[in-house]
Amino acid sequence: MDDAAGDAESALDARFRAGDERALAEIYRRWSPVVYTFAIRSLGDRSDAEDATQKTFVSAWTSRSSFDPAKAKLSTWLIAIAKRRIADTHEARARIRALHEELQRTALVDEVHGPEIDLGETILVAGELERLEPDAQRVMRLAFFDDLTHQEISDRLQMPLGTVKSHIRRSLLRLKTRLEVTHVAS
Repeated sequence: MDDAAGDAESALDARFRAGDERALAEIYRRWSPVVYTFAIRSLGDRSDAEDATQKTFVSAWTSRSSFDPAKAKLSTWLIAIAKRRIADTHEARARIRALHEELQRTALVDEVHGPEIDLGETILVAGELERLEPDAQRVMRLAFFDDLTHQEISDRLQMPLGTVKSHIRRSLLRLKTRLEVTHVAS
């Protein structure tokens, strides 16, 4: 890289670290195709790759103060973040598969002992929970799977009660919308 290009990169890095949103836009324009290609090759799903790409740049922006151009180039740092977001997606898929298998086992037992479960809807709800932001995901899991009250969730996560209620309200609206769309499509 020549000196002028190196100086331009250094200036872009500095603007990014300082919180210049135009620098973020330039970095996104420049590097999002690379991050997306990396994600799609690993994940094989366009929607998941788009989510991983978006999460990569959100993470980069929120942790921009930890970027040190003396340790790594911006592209290297972004790919490292992308690897973590892709790994998160693979882990989420594994959890969904495990939940699906557990639901299938439970459904077989319930066929003999209890009411019928709409397995497709249960899987849809589990999938939608995985699409929530991490805080909302934790709140919803504690509310529904651990059957905790709003106050108990607030205490356990050390999160304001109003935030817990907001996460639950927004998440339920999203799930309701998604389920309504699915039922209309069926």
